[in-house]
Amino acid sequence: MKRILLLILVFAIFASGCTSQVVEPGDFVSVNYVGELENGTVFDTSIEQVAMDEDIYNPSRTYEPLGFVVGSGQMIPGFDEAVTGMAVGEEKTVELSPEEAYGEYSSELIFDVPAEEFESANITPVVGEVIGIQGRPCTIVDVSEENVTLDCNHQLAGETLIFTIEVVSIESNDGNNS
Repeated sequence: MKRILLLILVFAIFASGCTSQVVEPGDFVSVNYVGELENGTVFDTSIEQVAMDEDIYNPSRTYEPLGFVVGSGQMIPGFDEAVTGMAVGEEKTVELSPEEAYGEYSSELIFDVPAEEFESANITPVVGEVIGIQGRPCTIVDVSEENVTLDCNHQLAGETLIFTIEVVSIESNDGNNS
């Protein structure tokens, strides 16, 4: 009798469509994450308490699960690949090479701009300041009378990144939610 009841229960679950949904390209997902460098330094997180504990808390930021469409180019390639196949509540840690993250550090993305261009735009360049050049954030790394040196590499370029990811929700591209 118990066996028959168990079979009926299993059949009812499958018939109702309550199977475990996994992330597929095109799905909108929400995830909590912690991003670390190889040396264990946490550089970003969606979890407020982790940010506080790691001394990277930003009071002007809202700490909540990160939402994105998988495979749409919103995320670094390795992150997209890591969440694909995960289910709600599943957590995993992945190590992403620079190629899977922000790419290798490139000396070709460091260049000088004549200081007079900053002067004519009424901008006082300051080392460490980030400015936008053709829609790309660039860091001012040196200022001289003649030139301002810019580094347009992503600040995490060349780094191997370690992410702990937990899927919070999935909105399937076919309209089903988990």
